[in-house]
Amino acid sequence: MGQPESREYRASEESELPPGQRLQRGWPVTHYGPVPKFRPERWEFRVFGATADGDKHCWNHEEFSALPFSTVVADLHCVTKFSMLGAEWGGVPARTVLELAPPAPNVTHVMVWAEYGFSANLRLSDFVADGAIFATHKDGELLTAEHGFPLRLVVPHLYAWKGPKWVRGVEYMTADRRGFWEERGYHNLGDPWREQRYSYQEEPGDGPEL
Repeated sequence: MGQPESREYRASEESELPPGQRLQRGWPVTHYGPVPKFRPERWEFRVFGATADGDKHCWNHEEFSALPFSTVVADLHCVTKFSMLGAEWGGVPARTVLELAPPAPNVTHVMVWAEYGFSANLRLSDFVADGAIFATHKDGELLTAEHGFPLRLVVPHLYAWKGPKWVRGVEYMTADRRGFWEERGYHNLGDPWREQRYSYQEEPGDGPEL
């Protein structure tokens, strides 16, 4: 049998957790709806909306897989109150997508679109923050279908619902609007360090103007 973890070690890890979170060993599967079937010949990643040149930018699976690959070590905080610390995510940084398909100067937000019409809205500053990555791998292994293969967004400084599984594209927006879970009562910003879990916690300026 392995040696029990020391109290000091557990306390060190728990000190890295946002308020209300618990340390998770392993990676639970959490998602809404069925797992989509991946068909590489039909898969396409699109950047559209308020692009700088007014055009839609597209990559098929082979082209997207050929984009520069990076890794980041980052945490994942689920709104269901578990946190997974220190995972290595591999893929294409969100900032790289922004450089390849620049937004118009007046873009303030993005909507990340995934299979089945699922969506998550983000401030542009959150989308291009350090560590935000379109992940294809975790800890050196390809993502499983249940965890978002072939592509999921990881935004480490926000709750994990802001990083959808099975991503298919990004829409540049000149004004904010709520995504799938934000329309269903989740906080528009989703900062785990401020425990921004639900829409009733929003303060003026946190959500789209009505």
